[in-house]
Amino acid sequence: MADRHHSGLLAIWISLISNIVLTILKIAAGLLFASPVLLADGVHNAGDIIATVAALTSSMVSKKPADDDHPYGHGKAEVVASAFVAVILVLAAFWIGFQSIGALFEPPGQENGLALGAAVISLIWKQALYLYTIRVGKATNSKSVLATAYDHLADVYASLAAVIGIGIGLIGDRFDWEWAGYGDPVAGIVVSLLVLKLAYEIGRDSVDILMERNVATEKLAYYEALLRTEEQVKRIDRVRAREHGHYIIVDIRVGIPHDYTIQQGHDISRQLKKLIMDYDKDVVEVMIHLNPWEENQRSRH
Repeated sequence: MADRHHSGLLAIWISLISNIVLTILKIAAGLLFASPVLLADGVHNAGDIIATVAALTSSMVSKKPADDDHPYGHGKAEVVASAFVAVILVLAAFWIGFQSIGALFEPPGQENGLALGAAVISLIWKQALYLYTIRVGKATNSKSVLATAYDHLADVYASLAAVIGIGIGLIGDRFDWEWAGYGDPVAGIVVSLLVLKLAYEIGRDSVDILMERNVATEKLAYYEALLRTEEQVKRIDRVRAREHGHYIIVDIRVGIPHDYTIQQGHDISRQLKKLIMDYDKDVVEVMIHLNPWEENQRSRH
């Protein structure tokens, strides 16, 4: 668990430093070469810095051990940060869309090869960051790292649109296609829609976790299958599980023979907890309620 935490923090630190560098690069190039989509992308990157700082802070908080005030741990701090990233992306989407639509009513600007170079560098850099952080996020099940990864993906969309828009503008300048000068802002509008869709998906996932939605049906079914392997379990009354940030808490109710001793019930509970936690390394707590079962009752669900 400590190694996973270290990997997640490293990924967020790399993302933070990269966002600072890319923000300076994009805003400077956007202002210098009057590129609306590149400037808007740079402002979006500035928002990414705030989002990444939030992800970094939440990742540190989420790893704090449980205490009297937070008996289930601090894992949901990551989910709050994920929701914050979604809000940042929504604001970025509206900003990019607003700037791009405004540019459609202005005379088309003269594109520059250096602006295209800046967009290409951003595209390659952000794609590499996305692939790295999504791999670390899935390996650590860290919501803050996953949110950072999807934030990078939004930047990939923006940078790709900048490359296409500026590229079309350069081709238009070469062949005197006046309409091509609007490729830059049109690409920006497309990006705003893609970023808005991504924000919705991140926000929906965060709300689901905060509302303690059950984990995937397939995972619950496998938990039940594990419980059925224990002969002492005669009935499965309920299996529930919820994500709590980067870890899962499972709640089960099972029936065992009514004449078992407290010690036997305790031993069965420990065995069931071990079964589930050995199968799913993301599970940190299994709460078990034992119900009495008699011979004339149904043996299993």
